[in-house]
Amino acid sequence: MMSARIPELTAFTAPVEQPVANRDLVSARDFSPEETQALYQLTHIIKHRPADFRGALAGKQLVLFFEKASLRTRLTFESGMASLGGTSLFVDQTQSRLGLREPVKDIARNVERWVHGVVLRTYEHSTITEMADNAGIPVINALSDLEHPCQAYADFFTLQEKFGDLRQVHTAYVGDGNNVAHSLMLVAAALGTSIAVATPEGYEPDAEIVATAKKIARTTGSIIDITNDPKRAVTGANAIYTDVWASMGQEAEAEERKKIFAPYQVNNELFSLAAPEAFFMHCLPAHRGEEVTADVMDSPCSIVFDQAENRMHVQKAILLMLLGSGMSRPIRSNHA
Repeated sequence: MMSARIPELTAFTAPVEQPVANRDLVSARDFSPEETQALYQLTHIIKHRPADFRGALAGKQLVLFFEKASLRTRLTFESGMASLGGTSLFVDQTQSRLGLREPVKDIARNVERWVHGVVLRTYEHSTITEMADNAGIPVINALSDLEHPCQAYADFFTLQEKFGDLRQVHTAYVGDGNNVAHSLMLVAAALGTSIAVATPEGYEPDAEIVATAKKIARTTGSIIDITNDPKRAVTGANAIYTDVWASMGQEAEAEERKKIFAPYQVNNELFSLAAPEAFFMHCLPAHRGEEVTADVMDSPCSIVFDQAENRMHVQKAILLMLLGSGMSRPIRSNHA
């Protein structure tokens, strides 16, 4: 396997003095290609010099509203925020979704007066956009039915560690054209790397997301390929990525999806079409024996736990880029 190529750790110093221009991370399209590169430079420094950032967000508070169960997302945000000197406040919304007890816009106008940032893990993407539209503090998408940007940023950061120049890397995503696939395409486009997405007919990624990714790709040299042929997608690929066939909220479709997605299982036969020493990737949790066989999942080519580790490092960089200056938009006056 190719060894990691770590860039020179001189691009940033801690703490970050100015946040990026866009105050929220609702979608992977919210960071420009230049900001995405800056995110990765900062992530490399944070990962290799964590002690330099121990007080970078001292005195800052982050609230996490989660409508869905979580292991990696919750712990990586909480641990990351703590290691930066800040505090996290977790609000469990798994029994009652945001907006049922009171409007999301009212929640936004309350929390902006108490904390410095909001992390949302929701079902409906509109919950996150409404929070971002109404809160005067940064809002971060920790998963919605449309996107999973923090996951995608960590995934391509992991591939950059393995290969160095992402412009020479081809990733194949096989399975459901879901939120993970959407964010992978958008981040790939921003980084100038190439991705093929293979799904069953009728389960293709959102057409508007595809169009946006291809538009960005035309400026960066990325190639975005959408197909229904898994063998075509993985042939010669440097990494093969998959996700569960039925996401949270789709449990009623699980048995039907097993039949439809069976030809898209990542097994040794399919993996043999990839490039020599290709990597296997998954956002986790994985269902061994469904979207991926156990022998692939547990093989030396699997880098799923590298991806999981890098969620924390990337999210720390995101927090620094969004919260690092201590600046926030002015609180609205009721009499304005």
